[in-house]
Amino acid sequence: MRSTHRVIMIVALLFPLGVHAHAGSVETANQQTRQFIGQTMDALRIPGLQIAVVKDGKVVLSDSHGLANVENALPATRATRFPLNSATKSFTAVAMMQLAEAGKVNLDAPISAYLADLPDAWRSVRVRQLLAHTSGLPDILDAQGLLGGGTEAAAWTAVTQRPVDAAPGTRFTYNQTNYVLLARIIAAQAAMPYDRYVATRQFDVARMPSSTFGDSYDLIANNATIYSWFPRRTDAPDAPPRLSHWFYDMTPGLWAGGGMLTTADDVAKWLVALTGNRLVNAASTRRMWTPERLNDGSDGAWGAGWAVLQRAPQRQVAGMGGARSAFIVYPDQGLAIVVLTNLVGANPQTFIPQIAAFYGAGTQAPAVSRAARPSPAGSRR
Repeated sequence: MRSTHRVIMIVALLFPLGVHAHAGSVETANQQTRQFIGQTMDALRIPGLQIAVVKDGKVVLSDSHGLANVENALPATRATRFPLNSATKSFTAVAMMQLAEAGKVNLDAPISAYLADLPDAWRSVRVRQLLAHTSGLPDILDAQGLLGGGTEAAAWTAVTQRPVDAAPGTRFTYNQTNYVLLARIIAAQAAMPYDRYVATRQFDVARMPSSTFGDSYDLIANNATIYSWFPRRTDAPDAPPRLSHWFYDMTPGLWAGGGMLTTADDVAKWLVALTGNRLVNAASTRRMWTPERLNDGSDGAWGAGWAVLQRAPQRQVAGMGGARSAFIVYPDQGLAIVVLTNLVGANPQTFIPQIAAFYGAGTQAPAVSRAARPSPAGSRR
């Protein structure tokens, strides 16, 4: 969390919250955003970045800045693919809502209605509790990545032998097991693999030609190289920070929780399609953006696949991933902002609210969930 606090402090010094063009034009806001992005990249030492802004159903800004690959001086372009990591969960939520609208999934049903061979303690978990991280299930990942440091199959065996962390619905606990199960439900009920369903029902509908799935080990054209200023394992305690590669594994079974590679343009087009009710209906979108109610009547931190950052006075919902990518939607202002970077620790969700202020939206900085931090599957090399 220290790096997140540092980001907030630097951004606050650059642009005090509340200083924005109240009555300014979109073009004025775009100019302020470009200036702010340049200064923020310099302050946080972000190598490469894409930004897209959606206002009232239209993309009003789409820019790329910096380098996609530092050592070869390759510029970041609008065609450069960046990993969404945990922000992929919002796409998985849309897939579940599509199946619910088609009558193929009941979000209130126990997951045992759709999946066999579950541990007895898992069978009563509701589908909506997977989406909102209130299932109480153990996590298939630990600090080193997949449980046991082995294959996905071995990790699945290990996690199914662990006791549950909490009774379903009693608390919010972020974990990846939830989305492994959701991918399996989607594949079973859609009669096709998870990634193909998302590609045909979302990428194709929203016209997202650059979006795909994979990780930093896959050979995919136009992928940004991922970096970090975090210390290397072999560095002396007093060694100065140095920019180095960051590698992360994302096996196919985990794609629903963090496997997307995409561009800010593609995410912006997806947000236009979503808010225009072309992917799911308005009632489904409201459900995704409403916090899951816990057993004690309090609200959880997430709705269905989305972090609910703020409910009043202005709603803010977000997808955040890998401490390097984020999009925040301000539904009441008709605004959405996408920022993708190739620096672990950039945490764009901490400075997107200042960009939103330029366009007249709320300025309260969002709380940072575990989804905003580097994945335990990542490694410093």
